[in-house]
Amino acid sequence: MLLIQNGLLFTMETTEESYSDLLIDKGKIVKIAKKITPTESMKVIDATGLRVYPGFIDAHSHIGIAEEKKTSQGDESNEGTNPITPCVRAIDSINPMDSAFHNALATGITSVMVGPGSANPIGGQFALIKTYGRRIDDMIVTAPSAIKIAFGENPMTNYGPNGNIPSTRMGIASLIREELTLAKQYFDNGNSGTFGMECYRDLFEGKIPLKAHVHRADDIFTAIRIADEFGLGLTLDHCTEGHLIAEEIAESGYPAIVGPSLASRSKDEVSFSDFKTPGELQKAGVLVALTTDHPVSRIQYLPLCAGLAVKEGMSEWGALRAITVDAARICRADHRLGSLKEGKDADIVIYKGNPLEIASSVEYTIVNGVIAWKSKPGG
Repeated sequence: MLLIQNGLLFTMETTEESYSDLLIDKGKIVKIAKKITPTESMKVIDATGLRVYPGFIDAHSHIGIAEEKKTSQGDESNEGTNPITPCVRAIDSINPMDSAFHNALATGITSVMVGPGSANPIGGQFALIKTYGRRIDDMIVTAPSAIKIAFGENPMTNYGPNGNIPSTRMGIASLIREELTLAKQYFDNGNSGTFGMECYRDLFEGKIPLKAHVHRADDIFTAIRIADEFGLGLTLDHCTEGHLIAEEIAESGYPAIVGPSLASRSKDEVSFSDFKTPGELQKAGVLVALTTDHPVSRIQYLPLCAGLAVKEGMSEWGALRAITVDAARICRADHRLGSLKEGKDADIVIYKGNPLEIASSVEYTIVNGVIAWKSKPGG
């Protein structure tokens, strides 16, 4: 058992923080109380003067697929040989030995949503994983956790110049509709057992959403249109022009995963990228998470991105929610992740200072009840 004493707890269950103790056993939070008396069987962390948060979550990442120290074999972001690749699985390409996992733990990021890039209109299956481990099978929270679809410049430029579809936004939408129509017919007819279609079962049963790469407002609306047509779940990932259409997104009811706002405006469709976007969306009533889109911007900058969003108008509470409990809700894992609550996974970060301020630092990161990182390894 592991006991964290005397820390200022930000449970993210309420807006209030309190000085409380927290007890962990068998990877779960088993007790939170003002005072827990330690026993000989408990390892104790004295968090006096420190802040205790649920582990942070990056809701859209390519960590371990596009590796930090990549060679020609270190980037498996896209199966860019076919515009429709729904059956490829992120878990078959994630390398837990990627040094970026160490950076994530050193910043208090304990879970990440990882999947293919945006070269294909339908790109494959995301997985929600923990950031601590050596075997991907032992790190999985949910897999598959979403099916990636992509709109805009990336699919167009990957295929169009070679004389292949899609070369336009019309072509992208057409390919996605055609594939989803075939999948719907497959399930409506009571079929089963076909590998190329079975990957859609969780999607059509409402267990996982489409995860849409969308930057421009028109692409956001197309993703919403297609999800509505087929009655499917959807997350609006990147949502760069979301602040321009915040009310319409709120009306749609779909959540947004905003970022990478720290990256450069490297192409036309991100020309309106701004740290004010998550705050504007949240104020309109949209459920918001933040993303670094690692390695587009590095994963350890997730708390910094939250802080910069606060600087541009997002509430501090809202920014913390966007990397904890709201991110967990969007990833459909808030029954396990995102807040400090008895019965939830013991994924915890202990900070010296406010994590939204750049000079703050992590003292401990705990994943599944195990101390996965600490500032003084010999201490």
